[in-house]
Amino acid sequence: MNLQNEDIMYRPLRVKVRLDFKGVGKPGRFLFGGKPGDKAAEDLREQQVAVFRNVPIQGIQVEEIDMSAEVYVVQDEFTNSEVAYAPVIIQLRAETLEDVVRFIARDDFRKIEIIDPPNLALTKYDVERLLFRVAEEMRSYRTILERKFNR
Repeated sequence: MNLQNEDIMYRPLRVKVRLDFKGVGKPGRFLFGGKPGDKAAEDLREQQVAVFRNVPIQGIQVEEIDMSAEVYVVQDEFTNSEVAYAPVIIQLRAETLEDVVRFIARDDFRKIEIIDPPNLALTKYDVERLLFRVAEEMRSYRTILERKFNR
């Protein structure tokens, strides 16, 4: 393997990940204390962005966080009510492709763009590790859902 291909395989990835945080409005008691869905979505976005900025994630370096996108509201067909989403775009530097999986395995994941490198060369071993990591994240997510619904 020549040095150029080795450089492509082992340099960090730079990606942009879009997450849309769902805000569920809460009705107030009497005349006070209610929170509309768009405000709840904004609050959740700010809370999650604070976590991304302040809590280190192994293999990930947060380069930039863009919260400039407006909150949008859509009609939920299941509940027949309006649901608000607050988008955020996070630019990351990741040591490996497996490190990015924890961002795309989230409920609020919407889109990913690989900025650098322009080409990826994956070996059989790389694909095996990636698929193992995806399976791990799915197991973890399933466990969280089971705990949530069994309460």
